[in-house]
Amino acid sequence: MSDYIHPQRDAEFVLNELVQFDQLCKATGQDEVNAELASVILTEAGKLGNGVLAPLNKVGDLNHPTLVDIDGQSGVESGVRETAGFADAYREYMDGGWSSLTGAEEFGGQNLPNVLGTAVNEIWQSANLAFALCPLLGQGAIESISHHGSDQLKQAYLPKMISGEWTGTMNLTEPDAGTDLAAVKTKAVPVNDHYLITGQKIFITWGDHQMTDNIVHLVLARLPDAPAGVKGISLFVVPKFMLDEQGNPAQRNDAYAVSLEHKLGIHGSPTCVMSFGDNGGAVGYLVGEPNKGLAYMFTMMNHARQGVGLQGLAVSEASYQHALEYAKERIQGTQKDGSRYSIIKFPDVRRMLMQMKSSTEAMRALCLVASAEIDRGNSARVELLTPIVKGWVTELAQELTYLGVQIHGGMGFIEETGAAQFYRDARILTIYEGTTGIQGLDLVGRKTLANGGQHLAELLDEIAEGISRFEALGGQFDLAAQQCRIALENGIAARQWLLDNKQDLSAPGSASVSFMMLFGYLCGGWLMAKSALQAKAKLDAGEGDPEFLNTKLTSAQFFCEHMVPRTQSCLASIQAGSESIMKLDELQF
Repeated sequence: MSDYIHPQRDAEFVLNELVQFDQLCKATGQDEVNAELASVILTEAGKLGNGVLAPLNKVGDLNHPTLVDIDGQSGVESGVRETAGFADAYREYMDGGWSSLTGAEEFGGQNLPNVLGTAVNEIWQSANLAFALCPLLGQGAIESISHHGSDQLKQAYLPKMISGEWTGTMNLTEPDAGTDLAAVKTKAVPVNDHYLITGQKIFITWGDHQMTDNIVHLVLARLPDAPAGVKGISLFVVPKFMLDEQGNPAQRNDAYAVSLEHKLGIHGSPTCVMSFGDNGGAVGYLVGEPNKGLAYMFTMMNHARQGVGLQGLAVSEASYQHALEYAKERIQGTQKDGSRYSIIKFPDVRRMLMQMKSSTEAMRALCLVASAEIDRGNSARVELLTPIVKGWVTELAQELTYLGVQIHGGMGFIEETGAAQFYRDARILTIYEGTTGIQGLDLVGRKTLANGGQHLAELLDEIAEGISRFEALGGQFDLAAQQCRIALENGIAARQWLLDNKQDLSAPGSASVSFMMLFGYLCGGWLMAKSALQAKAKLDAGEGDPEFLNTKLTSAQFFCEHMVPRTQSCLASIQAGSESIMKLDELQF
């Protein structure tokens, strides 16, 4: 495969040309960090991803984690045994310092920019999505404890979590409480300096394993005197093993995985039912103040939401590379002289490959630009972009991994070719950390209507400036720029429609997903237009690799011409309103 289509080249392009990585590092006081160092780090990450994690991807798909009697003495299933090979891979990941990449220096972290960590995480997710879910959840738990935990909790848990010696989980969902966290029933009773936790949580990713000697569970629970609803939820650290006076894992806590889910995809990732307190109560420690757990958990969840969006990009990139290799090798057509040729010469196969290639580049640009806003401390922009990253990228990933199967034809439906695994693995991503509908509601509600559309207006102004510059390129980009201009007008119209119709209680919810998808395609087009401008400038200056830069120009042209026009159908759906959506009586469905 030609190296100019390798995702690392594109990630470095986005870091340098869109994020302005060197300037970002100087602005955040990290003068010793620069694009040259980032390139070295990405190259080394690629070695671990390609050489260690990727070969285990299919292994995990075929050989699932199991619930077993870990100590061999209890006679009962007491823990989860991860897929063979994963523990060795995790040890290499940890020994390489990858877990500590963006961690705080005071707790042993390397304190590198969040956006660089995001670019590195794409490699893990692309190589082995099931494996990479484990460190992703740990990073989210670190964020929550860092922002809201006491100094004692930070000192006890963060050094080992940042080093990767201990992993972390998020325990929200219960059998009777999915998205509706007001229905959480898990209880926490104060006892001296700790709490005893009782209850059950479901869908806990990497809730148990044997790769590390401790697991730090973050658990939502209610205190005895807690007010009803979401205002009465507190957050607790519940370790798998309690710590001795030296801070080392000691006595086993009353927190166990009691069953494993049988899933459509990500088979190598154990999804656990966790039971707390079956034998008297799991020891837990309060994070922050009582009854503020939901706000604290959202620190972890917002980190995870951008992380899951990145997974949508990563699995799409893996599917694209797989389909591209097949399209180059699969001989199908016959010319007049009797010679045969590969299917990559077929226009429709090229259409699908271009859709995959250009879309993954647009997704990567959005993921990295949104991640860089965290480094800049631009909280309003982070809040606005997070549901778009999570919702739009993961929804588009469904289409792209579907195309990966389609390019394989009948062989795509056969598991042995590997194309189907990406399709199956991607399916969870629109559900994890809040469904697509939740992301849409978040965007129209808390991120738009709550501030009168001000933050969205500021983003639209920035997009308008970029599109004006794009229009000046002319030539091959005339149609692309025209489509971007129409998409911008569609975004402006969608924002205004939402503000004008907020009195209709059904309108925001009815329009929310189309609204989110519109802004996903608009942001993707805007960033691809910026990419074209930067690529053209470098070509004119005689800088960079001409083959890569010319490829980027074509990719940007395709995305703006073929994908950005989807904003028109999104706007039409938004403006159709809620009448036909809400009209039928329940019995008429």
